[in-house]
Amino acid sequence: MKRYAYITGMALFMSFILALPVLAEEQEKQADLNLTEDAKASILLERDTGDVLYEKNAHEKLPPASMTKVMTLLLIMEAIAEDKLSLDEQITISERASSMGGSQVFLAEGEQMSVDDLIKAIAIASGNDASVALAERIAGSEEAFVQLMNDKVKELTLENTNFVNSSGLPAENHYTTAYDMAMIAKELLKYEKVINYTSIYEDYLRKGEENEFWLVNTNKLVRFYPYVDGLKTGYTSEAKFCLTATAKKDDMRVVSVVMGADSAKNRNAMTMNLIDYAFNHYESEKLYDPGEKVASLRHIQSEKWNYDIKTSEQISLLHKKGEKEAGEVETAVKIKEDIQLPIHKGEQVGTMTVKKGDNLQIESPLIVEENVEIASYFTLFKRSLQNIAKYNQ
Repeated sequence: MKRYAYITGMALFMSFILALPVLAEEQEKQADLNLTEDAKASILLERDTGDVLYEKNAHEKLPPASMTKVMTLLLIMEAIAEDKLSLDEQITISERASSMGGSQVFLAEGEQMSVDDLIKAIAIASGNDASVALAERIAGSEEAFVQLMNDKVKELTLENTNFVNSSGLPAENHYTTAYDMAMIAKELLKYEKVINYTSIYEDYLRKGEENEFWLVNTNKLVRFYPYVDGLKTGYTSEAKFCLTATAKKDDMRVVSVVMGADSAKNRNAMTMNLIDYAFNHYESEKLYDPGEKVASLRHIQSEKWNYDIKTSEQISLLHKKGEKEAGEVETAVKIKEDIQLPIHKGEQVGTMTVKKGDNLQIESPLIVEENVEIASYFTLFKRSLQNIAKYNQ
């Protein structure tokens, strides 16, 4: 009888030991479910692939507050990349821009400020006045700029976002979702220079002048939490505390969105939970750098004979740590057929696809980083003579 009891006890003990890994895994899963317990909505994704690593009510429409400025910054960075705006250009502040309420850097009507400083004011201090000033410069009016914002929403095929202003001040019918905000941030991060602004913790406007203004980043994590280098906080009484954040470790960049937290402290804590989860459980394998040449464009009517085709963003594969998927990685470049000239700098001319086995992993735009102009008559004539000479050799 005692021997039977001993064997039974040992069996129960061994069952318990064998069950420990399963219990630990279940506890980890349960902990994962509570990464953003106190948020109305949240999401975590890897930037290069867009793979969603965690989500909670990610498609619920909510007010974004100043996270709206992620889209504003996207259109600003696009304009700079397309040479429609330069960092040293001086912008004259309008009466409308100077009169904006909420968070501001107290721009005066008629004051002139560089694009570079206005971007700092948006990215660091969430200046509503600076947002309107650049919106007016790019589109002529804030209303026209808002139309560009919503056009971009459609271009990104986002279905649950509508903007009414460029700043995020409370307004009827101004909403987005955690998922849509993450995808806007993913697009913004193609322009890596934006991190030069969003990662600044403190700076000054009008430094050394009588009306010098101290900028302090509303996103405290850029100073106090490793790897975080952006992007944008938000708060209104309706939206509560929100944060679209990004962090990079080694070659892996993630984007997190937390919406509707009850305090800045909880918002930051939930953001840290998401980022820790990403870096603890996943790793990425970089395939191409942004701006890496992958092909050449030749067009019989172009001014130059060869133009470099480059990646528009970093291209990577994502996998769980210690669990690389089977299958060879295959990349392919497809150039658009019947390309019409001229082609503007930054315009998409093709697509890079990445497959692993039979599974399509990534489709990424390929671009030209210079204008492709229509050849002059002189260039075409000279090219014809060169072809005739080759033919007669």
